[in-house]
Amino acid sequence: MEEKIISEGKYRYIEIGDGTPIIILHGLMGGLSNFHGVMSHFPAKGYKVLVPELPIYNMPLLKTNVKSFAKFLDGFITHKGLKDVILLGNSLGGHIGLLYTKLYPDTTKALIITGSSGLYESAMGDGYPKRGDYEFIKKKAQDVFYDPAVATKEIVDEVFATVNDRIKLVKTLAIAKSAIRHNMSKDLPHMHTPTCIIWGKNDTVTPPNVAEEFQSLLPDSELFWIDKCGHAPMMEHPLEFNSILDQWLTKRNF
Repeated sequence: MEEKIISEGKYRYIEIGDGTPIIILHGLMGGLSNFHGVMSHFPAKGYKVLVPELPIYNMPLLKTNVKSFAKFLDGFITHKGLKDVILLGNSLGGHIGLLYTKLYPDTTKALIITGSSGLYESAMGDGYPKRGDYEFIKKKAQDVFYDPAVATKEIVDEVFATVNDRIKLVKTLAIAKSAIRHNMSKDLPHMHTPTCIIWGKNDTVTPPNVAEEFQSLLPDSELFWIDKCGHAPMMEHPLEFNSILDQWLTKRNF
């Protein structure tokens, strides 16, 4: 990646552009580069794009949960002196964005979720630990996408290394349990933050009915579909993802 990672105390992040802040929240197995398309598109449109590295494997085990990550995000936003932020989260990142929005509604101007956990119990995937079985991990990584070719060797290698690192694996499972515990179905009807839901029609991790449930529960939400697309639309169809988001932000005057 060409983008330079800035290190300030406990925060490591990418920052590009000036204007209304869009904070990108990556998922459990997703690196900062998953949002390359978003990072290259929106700064030219008058947005400051920030991508903090979430401390997924750096928290003590007892604090390895969705709420701790939402509080970490609050610390980052305070550190940067931001207000009226737009949050964009994929998978676990969407869940963190939702919980942050519930806890700090006055700071969040808008929310974009894609393939988000928060409602669906298997949102983190199932059958994780077949440690040492590269082909199994490769198949799992490919299943995240509609087009298995998107799961490059680099992505598969990274997932394989994670599940074969005992500490990371324990923390991955702790996060998965935390995501199930933090089911937000009762919270969502009280959350009036404008929300854009962008979902892959072929998502097998968080299936399409999850997106429909998010839309029915969130009072001010709109749902957009991307066809021939799995769990990470911003990776698999970056141009279409950016176009949908761009139009929604323009329409809502953000």
